[in-house]
Amino acid sequence: MMLFCTINYAMAQHARFVHQGTIQFEKKINIYALLKDQIKRYPDNFWSAQAFEQYQKNNPQFKTLKSELIFKNDQTYFNPIPDESVGNNWASNFASAKQSNIILTNLKNSTSINQKSVYEETYLVKDSVRKINWKITDEFREIAGYNCRRANALIMDSIYVVAFYTDLIPVSGGPETFSGLPGMILGVALPREHITWFATAVKDTEVATTQLKMPAKGKPVSKKQLSDILKGALKDWGNYASDILKAADM
Repeated sequence: MMLFCTINYAMAQHARFVHQGTIQFEKKINIYALLKDQIKRYPDNFWSAQAFEQYQKNNPQFKTLKSELIFKNDQTYFNPIPDESVGNNWASNFASAKQSNIILTNLKNSTSINQKSVYEETYLVKDSVRKINWKITDEFREIAGYNCRRANALIMDSIYVVAFYTDLIPVSGGPETFSGLPGMILGVALPREHITWFATAVKDTEVATTQLKMPAKGKPVSKKQLSDILKGALKDWGNYASDILKAADM
């Protein structure tokens, strides 16, 4: 036991903590699962089992999108990489199958500036960081070379979130609007929404202050103001509006 403790202590003494760098993320959306949900939830739409089977023959199950997270001490900058893929674009009709956020987050004062695109409009959302009541577990998983610990939570009252973070990157950030754990979040899964974000590479490099860009494009609004604008614009969309509103709040 003494030897085990000594080895652990020595490893902790020589662990390299990363305070700045760039993380490459992949967002994967299970389009087949989203379409199956649409068929079940909206039986009055035009999707049928036959149409779905035809879609499966000609299109991949997952849509993959890339992004990067630049971080330095108490700031993070989330930036989607433009999707240049060409294909059937039923997949692109899902609001959740897009990347609409460019986010600068100040973790020290718990504020964020989010340049958010919603269809043809762009908004600049300045507000506080989303507060997530995480429950840390004893489960671990390796992601991008880091041993990450699992945490679970609910957001927006009903969306179950699984996250994996590493305390070797002692920055309480993560992809999109996910943060609040005692280390960097390298993996996120929303099982019921059929979406994941996982880091594919972490670059331990010096970050210039100029890389933490201030989003500047868009109409300035708060989260509540944006929610009210969208609810008004989508009031005649019926059940389909809920999917768009949910994606806009991610």
